[in-house]
Amino acid sequence: MERGNKSTGATIEFLLLGFSELLCLRVLLFLIFLIVHLVTLAGNVMIFIAVVMEPSRPPMLFFLCQLSVLELCYTLVIVPKALLSLIVVEGSTISFIGCAAQMHLFVTLGGAECFLLVAMSYDRYVAICQPLHYVAVMSEGFCLRLTVACCLGAFAVALGLTVAVFRLPFCQSYRINHFFCDVPAVLHLACTQSYTPELPLLAACVLLLLLPFILILTSYACIAVALLHVTSSVGRGKAFSTCISHLVITLLHYGCATYVYVRPKSSYSPARDKVVSLVYTNITPLLYPLIYSLRNKEIRGILRKMLRRK
Repeated sequence: MERGNKSTGATIEFLLLGFSELLCLRVLLFLIFLIVHLVTLAGNVMIFIAVVMEPSRPPMLFFLCQLSVLELCYTLVIVPKALLSLIVVEGSTISFIGCAAQMHLFVTLGGAECFLLVAMSYDRYVAICQPLHYVAVMSEGFCLRLTVACCLGAFAVALGLTVAVFRLPFCQSYRINHFFCDVPAVLHLACTQSYTPELPLLAACVLLLLLPFILILTSYACIAVALLHVTSSVGRGKAFSTCISHLVITLLHYGCATYVYVRPKSSYSPARDKVVSLVYTNITPLLYPLIYSLRNKEIRGILRKMLRRK
């Protein structure tokens, strides 16, 4: 696994160490990850089927369906390799192309989720601040175009970031101290002392994290101003309750992503990064369907209909 700068992409193989330092706990971790993964898949598939079976889908349910699809793909890209790294004691190997593909898919899906959260916040803004124009503005065609734009924008940013990362010279051991090809973990292998390799990651963070988060804050600032003019406390509480689920998921998603990616290379800590990555690749996808199924009355109604049919 030790190679110099002359190694080509066709000959390089990375070794994902995963949780090799926790050999005595690998069976327990495997079972926990597997159960969480299966429950996550079941929850997101259930929401996807529930929304697809509903003949009249409001925009928020449409976006929620897209979010479930992203979470399904998100976990399928990361978790199987993580489970394999727990079975193989020495760690699991991944090819240069496979590592680049995994990073690209991971960043694409995470970025698309960031953009989709912006679209969902805009939906809440129109519903609360411009209720009379809601049906006209949030048409089915407009929602579909928003979703396509979210995916294409994330794909383009992820492609640029992945190409920039894998053009770097790797002169250290190709041992990635992580359970998947995450950007900071791969950047840590680059044999350069300058901060230039971090510039593409910084640009991606601005486009995928900072700008979407500013747009979400702007939407909710407008919503807060509109709610101040609502005299009825019942109406204010009802309007705010429709935003709770989206706010919780936004804070979870952006909190973990900001902690991992918005920081200099010098502060990289493999052990800490693996724990945080474990949360946002396994725990948060599990929480999303639970949060929405408990907070969204449309989802609860559809699930009740499904149970009655059973």
